[in-house]
Amino acid sequence: MLKKLRRVGPPLLLLAPSLLLLGVFVYGLIAANFQMSFTDNHTAAQATGQAPAVNVWFDNYLNLLASEEFQHSLLNLLLFTAVFLAGTMAMGFGWAWLLEKPVKGEGIFRSIYLFPMAVSFIASGVVWRWLLNSNQDAQASGLNRLFQIIGLDFLQNNWWNNVTFGIIAITIPAIWQLSGYVMALFLAGFRGIPEELREAARMDGASELQLYRHVLFPQLSPVALSALIIIGHMSLKSFDLIMSISKPANYQTKVPAVDMYVFKSSFDYANSAAVGAILLVLVAAVIIPYLVHTHREEKR
Repeated sequence: MLKKLRRVGPPLLLLAPSLLLLGVFVYGLIAANFQMSFTDNHTAAQATGQAPAVNVWFDNYLNLLASEEFQHSLLNLLLFTAVFLAGTMAMGFGWAWLLEKPVKGEGIFRSIYLFPMAVSFIASGVVWRWLLNSNQDAQASGLNRLFQIIGLDFLQNNWWNNVTFGIIAITIPAIWQLSGYVMALFLAGFRGIPEELREAARMDGASELQLYRHVLFPQLSPVALSALIIIGHMSLKSFDLIMSISKPANYQTKVPAVDMYVFKSSFDYANSAAVGAILLVLVAAVIIPYLVHTHREEKR
């Protein structure tokens, strides 16, 4: 027993500070968030402790999910995630495919594609807010003005001010900003495929299309899965880009993260915590299957 303690003790002592911080500031705060979401803490008096708060268990969740406004936020999140994922995956893979074979000036192209990642979502949101201005005709600016100048007036629209599909306009800057990251992942995947596999396929008479379809693309499935998980969980938590382009009070671009901010700002801590818990469950639904899949692959 003493011998085992001497072997295990030093590593545990080294890990103890990290485990303590993780337990308190991650899992402890998650537990506190769930506890808050089960109360009727909806007023400033309750938030400051001047009025009592009692447990109402799942009432906040049921009321939120039954709310037309929160349903609209969830629908916006679904639209944003679907378009964001499709756009970044398509553009990122397309750029990686074009750069897969080394070309002259490749470093310059990679830098151009990756540059948007160096810009914060807040900074890019300020610029894209002007580009996606909804004014048209004589008052047009941004992209609407560009369409007007080049004679494509029919493409002018109200962008993120559209009540039904306004959230999709905000995926444009999001796709612009993160496509380079997906490109880097796929490009690394392409470069990691042994040249021997390509040569063997060519020796067997495979055309270039067959080479990509049956040899290269299947090798990229782990990269594609990783990109989907990373981009997917980022889209579920989107907040700063939406806030910098739109406003919290704008119904057309509401998503759960914005609702959480609005509830918290109005001292409705219980609903804010409930929205946070719902987001946590959504992110977990994306991440946990990936972790399970990765663990099973490693065991093989």
